[in-house]
Amino acid sequence: MRKFFIGFLVTTFTLLTIATVGGYWGYQSILAFGQSPLNTLNKLDLEIKRGTSFNQFSNILVEKTLIDDAWKLKLLVRLTPRLANIKSGLYEVSPQDTVNSLLEKLVSADEKSFSFTLIEGQTVKEWSLMLAQQQRLKFDLNVFNEVLKNNGDDSGLVEGKFFPETYHYRANATANHFIQTSYLKMQTELNKAWDTRQEGLPLKSPYELLILASIIEKETGQASERPWIAAVFINRLRKGMRLQTDPTVIYGMGERFNGNITRQDLREKTAFNTYRINGLPPTPIAAPSLAALNAAANPADVEYLYFVSKNDGSHIFSKTLSEHNRAVNKYQRNR
Repeated sequence: MRKFFIGFLVTTFTLLTIATVGGYWGYQSILAFGQSPLNTLNKLDLEIKRGTSFNQFSNILVEKTLIDDAWKLKLLVRLTPRLANIKSGLYEVSPQDTVNSLLEKLVSADEKSFSFTLIEGQTVKEWSLMLAQQQRLKFDLNVFNEVLKNNGDDSGLVEGKFFPETYHYRANATANHFIQTSYLKMQTELNKAWDTRQEGLPLKSPYELLILASIIEKETGQASERPWIAAVFINRLRKGMRLQTDPTVIYGMGERFNGNITRQDLREKTAFNTYRINGLPPTPIAAPSLAALNAAANPADVEYLYFVSKNDGSHIFSKTLSEHNRAVNKYQRNR
């Protein structure tokens, strides 16, 4: 009997030891599984739809061959229950991701981010064409006007009122959110520029400063020249001279512009042809950058009235018409 009891204890102890070692090994194995990399050599998108259970999610990972065994994943979240609280959305999986890092993304809703840049010097129409082609973005052609209306602006004049910058969004978002952000940013920066403008500028309102800034943006090839180009236009406005700037003519031509401006185009009287109208055109002609806004508000202290392109992005500035004509002959007519 005693031998039997001792044998029983030894057997029980042995079994418990095996079970403990096995349990510990299993525990470590599951933890190691959590630290193991996913089975992918390339970045890929993983979409988790609303209402997806963790069991369904586990099967999705197996179907996409990102993991080999769903049961290990289920055991892992039993050891760490918070990792089961996955959120729906579109996630980017990279070769550097482990099982744990992917779960952390889904638990914290760290969804894939997309970006779009509203480029300075472009029109709302040009932006709209590119926005319509953006992946995973819901875009309505009327969004710019809708944002204006939502902010109490019923003018229908959208050009120039949105700040050019890079904006971020998540999959299947609407463009309204970052277009709204862009509008508010432009209003803030425009008001700052207006409040810090030089005294005595021939501009009646922030909107006129915005119009001028858009022209400066289109005429500037080198950033350092913005204050000088601004000065030319301000000086001409003060003297009652027409601005005579080609980008306004091009804007007024709309779809008719084919890359060239003819003498007939310069003679045509449109609301935007600054060779034929006095003062500023009725609206901006593009989205000005912050630098263009600041240049319009604080032009350089120079007496230039003319500038002509040197065909390398820079310009020659002149105080008199005769100086300007010589520069035109040298750089544009090759005389």
